[in-house]
Amino acid sequence: MRYLLGLLGCLVLSSTTFAQAMLPEPPAPFQGKIGLTYKDSEAVKPELKIPATFGLKDPPNILIVLIDDCGYGQMGTFGGGIPTPTMDRIAKNGLRYTRFHTTALCSPTRAALLTGRNHHSVASGVIGEAGTGFPGYSGVIPSSAGTFAEILREYGYSNAWFGKNHNVPDWETSLVGPFDRWSDGLGFDYFYGFVGGDTDQYHPALVEGRKRIEPPETNEDGSPYHFTTDIADKAIRMMRASKAVAPQRPFLVYFATGATHAPHQVPQEWIDKFDGKFDGGWDKYREETFARQKEMGIIPANAKLTPRPESLPAWDSLPEDQRKVYARMMEVFAGFTAHTDHEVGRVIDAIDEMGELDNTIVLYMAGDNGSSAEGGLEGLLNEMTFFNAVPEPLEMKLDAIDTLGTDQHYNHFPAAWAHAMDTPYQWTKQIASHFGGTRNGMAISWPNGIKARGEIRDQFHHVIDIAPTLLEIVGVEAPVEIDGIAQKPIEGVSMVYTFDDADAKDRRTTQYFEMMGNQGIYHDGWMASAMRGAPWLSENEPMDLLNMPWELYNVEEDFTQTNNLAEKEPEKLKEMVKLFFAEAAKYNVLPLDDRKTERLNVENRPSLTEGRTKFVYPNLLRLPEGASPDLKHKSHTITADVEIPESGAEGMLFTQGGRFAGYGLFVKDGKLVYHYNLVGVDRYTIESTQRLSPGKAKLKAVYETDSDKPFAGADVTLFVNDQEVGKGRVEKSIPNRVTLDETLDIGFDTGTPVMEGYDMPFDFTGKLKTVTIELK
Repeated sequence: MRYLLGLLGCLVLSSTTFAQAMLPEPPAPFQGKIGLTYKDSEAVKPELKIPATFGLKDPPNILIVLIDDCGYGQMGTFGGGIPTPTMDRIAKNGLRYTRFHTTALCSPTRAALLTGRNHHSVASGVIGEAGTGFPGYSGVIPSSAGTFAEILREYGYSNAWFGKNHNVPDWETSLVGPFDRWSDGLGFDYFYGFVGGDTDQYHPALVEGRKRIEPPETNEDGSPYHFTTDIADKAIRMMRASKAVAPQRPFLVYFATGATHAPHQVPQEWIDKFDGKFDGGWDKYREETFARQKEMGIIPANAKLTPRPESLPAWDSLPEDQRKVYARMMEVFAGFTAHTDHEVGRVIDAIDEMGELDNTIVLYMAGDNGSSAEGGLEGLLNEMTFFNAVPEPLEMKLDAIDTLGTDQHYNHFPAAWAHAMDTPYQWTKQIASHFGGTRNGMAISWPNGIKARGEIRDQFHHVIDIAPTLLEIVGVEAPVEIDGIAQKPIEGVSMVYTFDDADAKDRRTTQYFEMMGNQGIYHDGWMASAMRGAPWLSENEPMDLLNMPWELYNVEEDFTQTNNLAEKEPEKLKEMVKLFFAEAAKYNVLPLDDRKTERLNVENRPSLTEGRTKFVYPNLLRLPEGASPDLKHKSHTITADVEIPESGAEGMLFTQGGRFAGYGLFVKDGKLVYHYNLVGVDRYTIESTQRLSPGKAKLKAVYETDSDKPFAGADVTLFVNDQEVGKGRVEKSIPNRVTLDETLDIGFDTGTPVMEGYDMPFDFTGKLKTVTIELK
């Protein structure tokens, strides 16, 4: 009998524990009384969904700040040459973490941050636009990996996300979704920002909730519009409103800026603050930053500065005109960084003014990866030239030197500046094998919960450790089920043990790294690294991913990975490589894949357009590229069914992309025009020889490609009611990607103009019934 009673007790306890770990929690049985009428019944008032209802005592507000494409040696808080007083403020009010790591690429880091699992575990081994059909690479965060936001929302948190959401699969970004991995599907009540990898800071592809909107002309203070300022305004408004209406509910704000990812765009007054400050070049910047880092205690006194890779030029070896352009590009980038830190400061000031700062945990992450070298060796006026492998002449950059940072350019600085931003480490973003790609500065403050002020923590941690840290702080456990779906175990470890103990022993003793064939493994103070390639180097050279030239570092003694011990410690290296493959098998890293542009092929992923050759679209429709027909180097016909009034008509019929790459069919000055913008480097215009007559008409552009191959030229013929009215050539076409953030538009033009000379949104002023696209 005792045995049966004990077993029954265990079953009851097990059942209770299981119920507590299921979200949403099952409804509690009715505790009142139901009689025949209300007079002999007792009602029970529903409880507010607030933390107190669940027994949580005064849980903190949460502000997570995530800066994009930010290097370890960029922010002044970590010894960089760009003052960042807001991050300084957080560090002085709490802690700086000097050995915090990311995945080396944006959306993988963000998936790991939100879920507390390794990026391949949640199908984010690479950006979704390069995803493949393997479990670790699909780009689809599984429902078995719920986010910390989903969990905290169930305990009464008010959650809002501002800025960048790069965790929506490319084919799910249109108005039909599905919306499982949009912000609300990932646990947030409100979203205001953009969906994708980057956006124009002056003309962002804005989304509010699930609705695409156009940005206002000015910020709330009346200044010229800028995206970072806009999201700061919206975050401040949300926090104030939330506390005014429901002070019982703590807020969770995820503030993920588009900065400092390209395009580097910022108001002129911020650029002017850095006039002439980088004329000494990237080599001098690295030396000065390295010295400051030692002085500040960010790196050990015995640390060594890693050498500049031979593939990157010495600053003094460059001609004067190149140094002039590159110094200016860095001034723009520094202004962009400082401006971003300033806007974060406005958000934190608002929390302070509300009297909430002492009970707000602020996590300020200076980067989702290392600084970006995707500007190539020479920097870019237009990032789309990088994604489409189209060279930019130096003359274009010289001509644009005074307008860098404005809305006329989608600019990006040279790779050597990115390497300098990652001081003192080797390499950059994308290169997960080395700390230059994965080590990012982070500051945390929480006056009510962290006693330390201005201290440094050097325990080894990873972005997957944020989610369990927040759950421990709030006092809840990760559930075994969310919405009836069994959950994968959290793979991160909480960092709370470090808050009040600077000498606490590391609890993260092993961590793998992998990105596009670059491989790394950390274990008990050792780091093995195998680099596949850098963004500015050719990817055409074959390499055996199973027999890489591995390097070995004792990073307890060699903080910056300067002393390769592979030859001296061959057995240790073998042990580490075996461990990498064990971790790779465990976390969905296999199969290893080092392809880049080939993986951008839309045929690798699901598509709303697959198998279709005819598309009929209504007026005033917007579609992201992932949900649009792929017209690149393919023969096709665009036909607009219109009615031209007696007074004539003007405006856009069809366009995809904008100022930085794209094409469009429109009516201008009474004539039918087709314009093709080859990433701003070349442009081709074909227009009708006569003005359009009033009445119903079918306006058509027939695009006949020379071949279905990247860069193929084409003949373009214009027709009005099947009568040829114009003909011309597109000598070279866009090979890989038309746009990173703009849409395919019908009947108007959003974002930026595909050709200068008309005012946005260039609505078609006649009657537009439909636009039909037919692939041949």
